[in-house]
Amino acid sequence: MGSAPNGQKQTVMTGSVAIGVAKVVLHLPESGSLKAKRHVVSGLLRRVRAEFQVAAAEVGERDRWQLAELAIACVSADRRHVDEVLAAALSYIESHADGARITDVSTELVRL
Repeated sequence: MGSAPNGQKQTVMTGSVAIGVAKVVLHLPESGSLKAKRHVVSGLLRRVRAEFQVAAAEVGERDRWQLAELAIACVSADRRHVDEVLAAALSYIESHADGARITDVSTELVRL
């Protein structure tokens, strides 16, 4: 740690950070209303957050009854760990989506 020009302590980061984001599009063919969709999506997001300790949110298609666009983010010092967590979360979504089907997935990994 050193001192910055304004007198505050400055922290020097020596490790790398891996940030992984997965965007998942779900088709909910049995959803007949936004309320039904929200019930499925909010429960799924809550379980994914709890199971994998990731950030997860509905990020698109919020006004369409039968489509949901979700994002899942993981931060770690280890790139492999990020890949494993996102893969496990996607597998979990596929098997616990209450009638929804994954129609598209895109992932991105950023190293800082």
